[in-house]
Amino acid sequence: MVIHLFTALVLGLAALTDAHGFLKNIQVNGKTYPAWQVGQDDFVKPPPVRYARKLKDNGAVPDFTSKDITCGVGGNIPAEGIIELKAGDKWSSNDVSSTTDADCYLTNLTDDTCRYLAHCTNNDCKSFKGDTGKVWVKIEQLAYNPSANPAWASDLLRVQGARWAVTIPPALAPGEYLLRHEILGLHVADNRMGAQFYPSCTQIRVTAGGVTQLPEGVALPGAYDPDDKQGILTPLWKIQQGQIKYRAPGGEVWEHAAPNANRAGP
Repeated sequence: MVIHLFTALVLGLAALTDAHGFLKNIQVNGKTYPAWQVGQDDFVKPPPVRYARKLKDNGAVPDFTSKDITCGVGGNIPAEGIIELKAGDKWSSNDVSSTTDADCYLTNLTDDTCRYLAHCTNNDCKSFKGDTGKVWVKIEQLAYNPSANPAWASDLLRVQGARWAVTIPPALAPGEYLLRHEILGLHVADNRMGAQFYPSCTQIRVTAGGVTQLPEGVALPGAYDPDDKQGILTPLWKIQQGQIKYRAPGGEVWEHAAPNANRAGP
């Protein structure tokens, strides 16, 4: 059973500085659940049922030290829908490119990708924002591996047809959670506050599985330091020449997380 994330990545006019993207669809056990459709859903009345929280546009979060980093720019408004699944299920996303030049763009864009879970207070995601406290636990990460082909997670995303699989930890206790999908663009990260974060939050209900509760995690906002020279304020040429060992921000992957469903890390 595979959970797939589908993200739309759009080529800007300046390919190396103007990146765009958003979570488009989620697929669980063969069923597709639409996320907020940027550029469309604002004009639909009544609003359609979506399973990921509203995004204002397809751009990066302008200030990743603000509350917009939690679930993206859009007000962090709870979605109407919630996806039911079991611990151990795999989810898949799709990043459907909207221009024919997107493959070229993705080749030049260097990203890492992360997935986090936060347990909704009182198992009620309709009243939970996750923008205070250390509630976010990293369950999946893929960044830079110079021994892999391709080395960067963004290029693997391109190779996989903009489709990304995530496994819900089998040990996870039932309850309602926000699943936070994030792509981090590093192509202009040698400038302070230049790193480009693209977060999105999907509401899920784990109906069966393990008994393990999430531990204390990291705070979003709070976990991303603009002066982090290994993961955020990071000249790419130094990483690729081996002068810096890249370390993705946001803490370590949870010890009970499932193996990466796309490839082995880091």
